[in-house]
Amino acid sequence: QVQLVESGGGLVQAGGSLRLSCAASGRTFSSFAVGWFRQAPGKEREFVAAIRATGGSTRYADSGKGRFAISRSNAENTVWLQMNSLKPEDTAVYYCAASRLWVSTSSMDYWGKGTLVTVSS
Repeated sequence: QVQLVESGGGLVQAGGSLRLSCAASGRTFSSFAVGWFRQAPGKEREFVAAIRATGGSTRYADSGKGRFAISRSNAENTVWLQMNSLKPEDTAVYYCAASRLWVSTSSMDYWGKGTLVTVSS
């Protein structure tokens, strides 16, 4: 069993930065790939970023390329999402999720409850 708790969300002005954290429990966390997802009001949950269990290999949605960076520390059981140059369209509830296999909106084994990010214009 893996439990995930997101933190770091809040209100930020357009162009600003925010760093989200995903704290995980469970000794097997290091074997899970982790992804960040977001869901804006009235929209479906969408993929944001992913990182392999071993770290190093990352993948981003086009919306975040060049602005977002995902990283992890298995020793600390933590995954981060650094978000720079934030835009109003980034406003959403951001979720951290873990998968034994690949990362996609429908394949995750564990989900956090989310943290709200609001970007003002």
